[in-house]
Amino acid sequence: TSLEDVAACTSTSAPKFFQLYVLRNRELTRQLVHRAERSGYLALVLTVDTPISGAREADTRNRFSLPAELQLANLTALQQTSMTAAAGRSGLMQLFAKEVDDSLSFKDIKWLKSITSLPILVKGVMRGSDAVTAVEFGASGVIVSNHGGRQADCVPATIDVLREVVGCVGGRVPVLLDGGVRRGTDVLKALALGASAVLVGRPIVWGLACGGERGVAKVLRLLQDE
Repeated sequence: TSLEDVAACTSTSAPKFFQLYVLRNRELTRQLVHRAERSGYLALVLTVDTPISGAREADTRNRFSLPAELQLANLTALQQTSMTAAAGRSGLMQLFAKEVDDSLSFKDIKWLKSITSLPILVKGVMRGSDAVTAVEFGASGVIVSNHGGRQADCVPATIDVLREVVGCVGGRVPVLLDGGVRRGTDVLKALALGASAVLVGRPIVWGLACGGERGVAKVLRLLQDE
């Protein structure tokens, strides 16, 4: 689904953030940013924890790929708009290795700020010192995230590093928590430790898979009730 279609299907009162992976093709990255601006997205979420994909053994074992009838709708400018897996490989890992810029650094926050007026939230921060550096380079917010535990083994839970990140940022920008939110009490704990908000990923996907739009609404209602 293209970012434009997502924007068209959502309420104008609902804030929309666009999660951005910086590609080797910087012109295509620039186009994605400008498309997000035109479509009414209010911020960019710069993903910094996957310039190189982790060894996702389950994806490799399953030869993860997209069905032939699905395309990478936001990346139609690429020569490759499908995601197929070679023997013994993951299609997603192959795509990341080919297209995602593995030279990503904090300096790219400044590059993004030079091409957009949208605030930039840096997602994938797990250390207080990295959060401080992100803010110094111009980040408007920090998202504490370990990529759902799928990027690297043995990383700590995001709730366990939240206090350190909040303390180091010192109120200069909002700090959001991503990962591990399964109950309303998880939200309460994050707020108590200084988070401005939380991101909810997998429960939303589970609700969508089980009950479509109503399933998603029920997940959100359960979190609010708890």
